[in-house]
Amino acid sequence: MGKKDPEQVFKKGKQLTCPICSNNIFNSRKTQLNTRGATLLGVDWANKNAQNYICSNCGYIFWFLEQ
Repeated sequence: MGKKDPEQVFKKGKQLTCPICSNNIFNSRKTQLNTRGATLLGVDWANKNAQNYICSNCGYIFWFLEQ
């Protein structure tokens, strides 16, 4: 599976813009939001995920909770 090219991102009809460098092109990834309890019990897979958008210019990361 290849890596996706950076792209523009829209959330709720608004274009995402980096608050640090004003860039509007982002890479994306999903990140698992681990909790101590789930890790202790070995059920990390049950934790929620977040969608991250990483500025392709400066690396600033936006986090959006998946719903």
